[in-house]
Amino acid sequence: MPADDRAPPADLSDQVRRALAEDVGSGDVTAALVPADAVVDATVITREPAVICGQPWFDAVFAQLTPQVRVEWCVPEGAGVAADTLLCKLSGPARAILTGERTALNFLQTLSATATATRQYVDAVAGTVCRILDTRKTIPGLRAAQKYATRIGGAQNHRMGLYDAVLIKENHIAAAGSITAAIAAARAATRARAPGAFVEVEVENMAEFQEALAARPDVIMLDEFPLESMRAAVKMTRAAASGVKLEASGGVSLDSVREIAATGVDYVSIGSITKHVRAVDLSMRFSATS
Repeated sequence: MPADDRAPPADLSDQVRRALAEDVGSGDVTAALVPADAVVDATVITREPAVICGQPWFDAVFAQLTPQVRVEWCVPEGAGVAADTLLCKLSGPARAILTGERTALNFLQTLSATATATRQYVDAVAGTVCRILDTRKTIPGLRAAQKYATRIGGAQNHRMGLYDAVLIKENHIAAAGSITAAIAAARAATRARAPGAFVEVEVENMAEFQEALAARPDVIMLDEFPLESMRAAVKMTRAAASGVKLEASGGVSLDSVREIAATGVDYVSIGSITKHVRAVDLSMRFSATS
């Protein structure tokens, strides 16, 4: 699993550039109604509790439009805030702030939603050995951004894509002939193409788990295992002293994640923290114009 890292992704500027191009196109014809020399002050608040995430994207939107817009943050990145909290103040050319408003808020509301959902799961397993993992179920083109948001929420990233880790699933096993053969092939492939990449296999029952444990991948994913089976898998893994890690997945909710973590699994992966999020309700208002 990649190490935790709160640094924004390297392609942040490109993400913002694409988003502005999508929205602004050949020019903001509505902002053009405002005098070119008009200067405004504005504020952004959240209308609901949230974990605030996406400040680097918000800042980059206005920086790409003009260096004359100043953004002053009133809360740090990753802060949990109550409804009606003042998040930031802006000042600068009215046209630039109007043009960047929606794109900047889109990034902030979406990434805050991901971080907020993630923090709920992280808090739910606090005090256990278990870590929350994200998945590849992300918004196309915004994977690096959403995976940054899950880190801000306190989770650990799973693989970033198909290139940096092996995850053997049912169809891979069928094509390879067996779990044992698939793991052996994966070991050979990573040595040749991706040294250091971890090898993980998904299993659906205890017989598959036992075969996988004997083949010693880095991680075994327990897909929709009953709690009793998870506990048995944890006990067998510890007895084998193999160094294999266990990941629970499938059908996990806030109501069930604590019980799952208490079985002793190392990780719980949750697709909903990136694919089922609802944007945080934010509002930008002009407070003064000159």
